[in-house]
Amino acid sequence: GRCRLLCKPSALAQHLVRSLGQSAALRRGHWLWPHWPRLQVLRQLLQLPEPEPAVARELLQLPDTGLVALDWLVGPRGARSGSGGGGPSSVLLLIPNAAGKVTGGLLQLGLRALERGFIPVIFNRRGHNGCPLTTPRLQPFGDPGDLQEAVTYLRCRHPTASLLAVSEGSGSGLLLAYLGESGSSSRLAAAACISPIFRGRDWFEAGMPWLYEWPLLLHLKKGLSRYAGSLAEAVDVDRLLGSRSLRELEEALFCRTKSRPTSWEAYWERNEPLRDADEAAVPVLCLCSADDPVRGPPARSLPLELFRSSPYFFLLLTPRGGHCGFPRRGPGRCWGHEAVLEYFRAMAEFLRAEERRKGLPRPR
Repeated sequence: GRCRLLCKPSALAQHLVRSLGQSAALRRGHWLWPHWPRLQVLRQLLQLPEPEPAVARELLQLPDTGLVALDWLVGPRGARSGSGGGGPSSVLLLIPNAAGKVTGGLLQLGLRALERGFIPVIFNRRGHNGCPLTTPRLQPFGDPGDLQEAVTYLRCRHPTASLLAVSEGSGSGLLLAYLGESGSSSRLAAAACISPIFRGRDWFEAGMPWLYEWPLLLHLKKGLSRYAGSLAEAVDVDRLLGSRSLRELEEALFCRTKSRPTSWEAYWERNEPLRDADEAAVPVLCLCSADDPVRGPPARSLPLELFRSSPYFFLLLTPRGGHCGFPRRGPGRCWGHEAVLEYFRAMAEFLRAEERRKGLPRPR
């Protein structure tokens, strides 16, 4: 009862209000963790699920010979026996935060999805999470080109499956940019963002809690240091590895390049997550908390008018939940994951009802 769904009135909105309102995840009692959102952040970044899932990695070559990695969650053994609400043939693409840190929370969500019959796969950007860097460039904050190639591949590999996507934290910048840029050609049936960052430039400039920023900064530097030799032809590696903030590192990687330097302002004109939000044509649920210490105060960090005016954007706002935390007692320990999976179930149910009503083929 403490959550609010902010959206433009529609038949789909009414269906989601009913479905999410009946969800046990949103009715279940919360506990003291929500009163310390900054500690939640550290726990969320450092804690791994138990047991850790088995993963099968697949490298996808891009048109410029770059590589992204797709990690298919294949364990624990027997988990795929469920008949999930999204249907046993639904592929769920999991997008980590912009630093490429695959958190325990994201893996836990993948395992919960696997138990319910989804086919979860993690998208790893160039040079992230052990993905080899074969070109002297990484993926900018809101450049959806590589993600588009991955979605196209998944559609070819699973031609009859529904494609769904969920992003975590700053990784939502990539998913939101993709939804806007691809419009009705996104090939996704539905999407969700957990604790998204909506305004990229403002977020980098405002500064972040050190408990969040330093673990991710060290994670990024550790990964980039492996490719210092190949990156040296494109960027100032000393400046890059000497960065003292995520903003400095972003500027060193994408603005102060040797061949095509650009201004911070011009970079964000091309990479703001919501630059093409009016073109989005896929329902997307954004699960946010008012006390998120990473995104910042709701008044300046939530685009409330977008949710009131667009029929495709749905904001599920809770007073307490921290950043990608949404903790609770018991198995799973994150009611946000249950809410997202319930949303996908409700979306599948709504689309099936629309097909029957209109006699139309299912959107792919």
